[in-house]
Amino acid sequence: MGERLSRARVQAFVGRDEELGRFAAALAGDPQAPFAFYVYGPGGIGKSTLLRRLADHARAAGRLLVELDGRFVSRDPADFERAAGPFLDVPGTVLFVDSFEHCQWLESWLWHHFLPRAADDTLVVLGGRRAPQPQWAADPAWSRLLDVSELGPFSSEQARSLLVAAEIRPELRDRVLRFAGGNPLALSLAAAAGSAGCGREEIWAPTADVLRTLLAGLIGEVPTAAHRRALEVAAQAHSTSEELLAAVLPGEDAHPLFAWLRELPFMESTLRGLHPHDAARETLAADLRWRAPNAFESMRQRLADEYLRILREAPEERVWTVTDDLFYLFREGERLARLRSWSREDEVHDRPLHPEDIDVVLRMAAETEGPASAELVRYWAQAQPEAFSVYRLVSTGRIVAFTARLVLPSPPDPRDVATDPVVAAAWEYTRATAPVSPGEHIGVSRFSVYPEQYQVPSRVIDLSSSRAQAEAARARGRAYGFAVFRDAETWAERVRGTLQDTGARPRVGEYTYGLFGVDWRRLPVEAWLMHFISATEMPAAPAGPSPLSRAAFDQAVREALAHWRDAVAFAACALLRTRLAADLGEPVGELRALLRAAVDELAGDPRGVRARDALAAGYLSGAPTQEAAARRLGLPYGTYRRHLRQGLDLLCEALWERELHDPR
Repeated sequence: MGERLSRARVQAFVGRDEELGRFAAALAGDPQAPFAFYVYGPGGIGKSTLLRRLADHARAAGRLLVELDGRFVSRDPADFERAAGPFLDVPGTVLFVDSFEHCQWLESWLWHHFLPRAADDTLVVLGGRRAPQPQWAADPAWSRLLDVSELGPFSSEQARSLLVAAEIRPELRDRVLRFAGGNPLALSLAAAAGSAGCGREEIWAPTADVLRTLLAGLIGEVPTAAHRRALEVAAQAHSTSEELLAAVLPGEDAHPLFAWLRELPFMESTLRGLHPHDAARETLAADLRWRAPNAFESMRQRLADEYLRILREAPEERVWTVTDDLFYLFREGERLARLRSWSREDEVHDRPLHPEDIDVVLRMAAETEGPASAELVRYWAQAQPEAFSVYRLVSTGRIVAFTARLVLPSPPDPRDVATDPVVAAAWEYTRATAPVSPGEHIGVSRFSVYPEQYQVPSRVIDLSSSRAQAEAARARGRAYGFAVFRDAETWAERVRGTLQDTGARPRVGEYTYGLFGVDWRRLPVEAWLMHFISATEMPAAPAGPSPLSRAAFDQAVREALAHWRDAVAFAACALLRTRLAADLGEPVGELRALLRAAVDELAGDPRGVRARDALAAGYLSGAPTQEAAARRLGLPYGTYRRHLRQGLDLLCEALWERELHDPR
């Protein structure tokens, strides 16, 4: 039976060639080979499978094996020494210790007292979730004797070959791979389940049994309900910071929860926070969606609300990635699937345009759009160099793309109109629909040039559109936003329901371009973003004062409060174009008075007193940040945020009633 099991393991084994090669050299007696092998990685990554495969090799080589499981090792080193006795007495013995994280307290004793007493020609293999203490790899005595390997997920080719071997139908493999990533446990369970979760739409989904096994294998025991909720935040958020945890779990102490998340072996740390490995993320999200669909949607909405708050209120340097985070929450939606790419292959980062980049940018423009377009790139790079972003590969630093997001004030500059047919078409459209007033401006995402993936959904378009939407949300006096694409018919279908096709098809050189736009005066950016990621169509821009949709109205109230201390921005806010303000004699001043009175009226209800105080401190009092407002009220930030959320809900409800029934 042991031989049959060994043969089955050989047939099912995928990858890990380097680890197998180094161990084979040690078994063969190579004097340069390590004595100790330490394998670590998150749950389900294949440590135990690799250790069993190495044990098969050692057994085939005629070695005596001692196999221990860290889950069943007592805290007395003497018990470990008794169990592993042959390792000290019998030459050639190979000691395997799996699940070493459960007896990690033995680590220093092993290196100092146990392993130096090993018999001749012995080998030791340790496998656990945590990395070894760094001093052993740095110790000159151990550095040549110790081989440390962090096991990573399978490559896409290895993962796909496992599914092919398991006879998973081709049309299901991509869905399984999206769920499992390269995690061997998730892939093996999915392969074992086969098509069991496939419904009439032929979409694979993990069964409850698969999820239960994955949660136990990948994540292990969760201490409390609060820890479970923290995991559920991390499963949905693109990246999780302690500040984000505090905002979406206001009743919990975020500091110990974040510290716990940080120590989990399947969590990765980045500059922006923590994110789980793909299989752990998808398992947690799928489990929550299966057992508590309302809680899943509620958590997603709380995260979306927090991202929108950051978009409104955070310092400028923090907002550029917020729309990326928001879109990631809803990445399975139909529109986002049409428009965005979540691939991290050939990851890029954007940087401002520098003079030494000009030649590369002009060459890219000429190669993809022709010499006439390259001359327009030169013109705009001289007129608005700050509008350009240059994209470099993270891996090599090579420039691979550039974009330009122009800001064009009203009235238009005649030189711009005469020089660039696309900009001329944008201004012509504004004149024909809703003219732009002096002091307002339009934004035009004028160039998006990525020669290797020209104007198809890509990471460059993801980043550029995220920046464009963040800029639109924070811009003061932006009347319109426009996007320009050469393959107009294809992009008309992709942006359907999010941007309006202006019908303009300006020509530059030998190519014709499509112009697509949105009137930000009629639809607040936050409302547009929520329509973008939801299943509903974007509402048509109203011709005059009208009751917006409830969601758009609530966003307009929040926008007015966010711009309370900026007179110019407040004068351009969407709330001034509602029925609430339609008959005001002096709209700006009277709307401010109406809002202040509505906030004060909240205190008439006992449940609204703290909400009124939070609104007044956060928006009307001059506190520079929400954190400062919380300190001013003497409240913990999480408690303050809870009162503020309640205040916004109550205020929007009261003003909506006036909007519908009695604006005066």
